[in-house]
Amino acid sequence: MTPISELTPQEAATAQAYRTVAVVGPPNSGKTTLFNRLTGLRQKVGNFPGVTVEHHTGVLKMNGGREVALIDLPGVYSLTPKSEDEKVTVDVLNGDMDGIPRPDAIILVLDSTNLNRHLMLAARVIALGLPTLVLLNMADELHNQGGHIDVLSMARQLGTPVALVSAVSGQGLGAVQNFMSSAARAPEPLELPVVQDARLCREWAVRVGAKAHYHRPATPLWTRRLDSVFLHRIWGPVIFGVVVIGVFQTIFSVGQPLSNGLQFLLDRSAVWMSVVLPHGVVQSLLVNGVWKGTGAVLVFLPQILLLFLVIGILEDSGYLSRAAVIADKTMARVGLNGKSFIPLLSAYACAVPAIMATRTIENKRDRTATILIAPFMTCSARLPVYTMIIAAFIPNHPLLGVFFGTRAAAMLGLYVLGFLMAVFTAKLLKSSVLKSKDAQFVMEMPPYRWPTMSSLLLRLLDRCKAFVYRAGTVILGISILLWVLTNFPMHNGQPPAIQDSVVAMVGKTIEPAIRPLGFDWKIGVGLLTSIAAREVIISTLGTLYGVDPQSHSMDLQTVLRHELSPAGAIALLVFFAFAMQCMSTIAVVRRETNGWKWPILQFAYMTAVAYVSAFIAFRIVNLFWT
Repeated sequence: MTPISELTPQEAATAQAYRTVAVVGPPNSGKTTLFNRLTGLRQKVGNFPGVTVEHHTGVLKMNGGREVALIDLPGVYSLTPKSEDEKVTVDVLNGDMDGIPRPDAIILVLDSTNLNRHLMLAARVIALGLPTLVLLNMADELHNQGGHIDVLSMARQLGTPVALVSAVSGQGLGAVQNFMSSAARAPEPLELPVVQDARLCREWAVRVGAKAHYHRPATPLWTRRLDSVFLHRIWGPVIFGVVVIGVFQTIFSVGQPLSNGLQFLLDRSAVWMSVVLPHGVVQSLLVNGVWKGTGAVLVFLPQILLLFLVIGILEDSGYLSRAAVIADKTMARVGLNGKSFIPLLSAYACAVPAIMATRTIENKRDRTATILIAPFMTCSARLPVYTMIIAAFIPNHPLLGVFFGTRAAAMLGLYVLGFLMAVFTAKLLKSSVLKSKDAQFVMEMPPYRWPTMSSLLLRLLDRCKAFVYRAGTVILGISILLWVLTNFPMHNGQPPAIQDSVVAMVGKTIEPAIRPLGFDWKIGVGLLTSIAAREVIISTLGTLYGVDPQSHSMDLQTVLRHELSPAGAIALLVFFAFAMQCMSTIAVVRRETNGWKWPILQFAYMTAVAYVSAFIAFRIVNLFWT
C-alpha cells in the first residue's frame, strides 16, 4: 500500500475519507426514512455478529463515484443502554462489537419538532469524539407549524456541522455529500459533567436551543383533534376494530382477484412447459415438482404484500403508536404492558423479527412471556393456508354490504382466535412461572404524518424479495424432495402410483394419529413438511395432488373440496391457528432465551393446544355441518 505521504493531495483526501458511517437517532426521528433515501435499493438486512439484533447496511454513492457504507443502528434515546437494542448501538459506536469496526463518522438524526428532548442524545454522541454530522430532520413540518431554528448558531455551540433537512422531500440532503467529501475534524469534547449528569444535560439542551433561537412548534391542531377521537376511551377501541376489519376485507376483496390472475398465469405457464419439454422424468420434475410446488405458494404473494402495505401505512402515519396506548389496558390485565404490543403486532407479519423486537422490554420475565406468546399471532406465513381453505369451503356472502363479507369474517375469526389464546397463555405465564411486578408504560407518540410512497415501496420490495427467496430455497428444496419421494420406488423405469410411493408410506405411518382430526395421509405429510415453514404445506399439497393421476391440477381449492370434508377443513384451520409450525421461530427463541428449555416447552404446548382444539372443532362441525 502506498504511504499517504507519497499521494497527491486529492488521493490523500480520498484515502482518508470515511468508509463506514453509522446512522444514529432516537425512535420516530425519521432515521430509517433518511437511510432509505440515501441508499435507495443498495441495502441489505443482516444480524450483528453474536446477537440476533437486525440491522440494515447500505451504500451511499458519492458524486465522484466513491461508495460509503452506511449502517442504520437501532433507535436510542440515550447511550446508557437498558435493552439489547440500545446495547448494540452503544457497542458499535464504541468499537466494542465483534466483527464490526468502529465507524469513521456518525450521522446523527434528530427530530427538529422535538429538539429539546433529542438534544440530550446529541450531547452524548458528540462526546464520543467521532466526526459527526447533525441532521435536524422534518424541516418541512417545523416550518409549516411555525417553528424556527438558527442552524449556524447551533453548529457553533455543538462544535460540529448541523443541517436542517427533510428526509421525505430530500430538502437539504446535499449536506451529507458535503460532509462525506470534506475532511471534517472530530468535535471538541463537551464538559464531562454535562455528559454524565442527566439534570445538567437537560439544562444544556435548553441552553443550546435558546441560543439557537429554537422555537418548538405547538402540537398541530389536527393531531390534537385526531387524538381526541383515536385515543378516546370508547371510540378509540371501536375505531381500532374497524381498522382491523378493513384490513381483512381488503385482503379478500382486492387480494383475491389479484391472486386469481396470478394463478391463471401460473396455470398457463405450466401447460406451456408440459408441451415444450419432452415427456419423461425431467418434465415431471420441473412441472409437477418445481413449478407446481413453488407456484402453489407464490400465488398468495398479492395478499401478503397487501397485508404489509396496510401495516406500513398504519405505522408511518403514526397510528400504531396510538394503538399501543389503546392496547396497554388489555396488556395490563394479563400482566404485560404496552411495550409488548409492538412486538406482538409485528408478529402478524412474522414471528422472527417480532421475537427480536422484544429486546426493547427491560423486564426479563415480561420479555420471556412476550416471546412465548408471539407465535400465536397469525403471521403472514399462515395467510396462504387460511386464504386457500377459506376460499375453498366458505362462500363469499355479504354481512355488511360490500364492506364486510363471510370470508373476511372467517379470516378475522382466526386472527381473534390466535390472539385470545395468546392472552390466555400470557395470563397463565404471568400468574405462575413468570410472575413479576407491573412495569410502567411510557411511549413517545409521533405526530400524524402522510406515509411516503418511496418508503412503502421499499418495504414491499424487501418483503417481496424475502418471500420469493423463501420460495426459491426452502419451498423449492422441499418440493424437489417431495417429488423424489412420490416417484420412488420406480418399477421398470416408471414411477409408482402415489399410494405406493415412499411419501405415502411416511404419511400412512402417521395417519392413525391424525385421523381423529379428519386428516388423511396427504395432510399428514403437509403437516410434517410445514415444520420447516408454515406455508410449505401449500407446496406439499400442490406437489402431492399435482402428481395424482386423478387430480392433475394446480387449483388446490377445487381439489381440496373433493379430498377434505368441511369438518376436516375447519380442524386444519384451527390446527394452524395454534401450532408452532416454523423452524426459524424455534431457532430464534432458542437464541433469545439462551437455551432449549423454553423453545421445547413452547413447541410442545402449542402442538398440544393445536391438536386438542382441532379435535374439538372437528367433532363440533361434524355435528352441525352435514
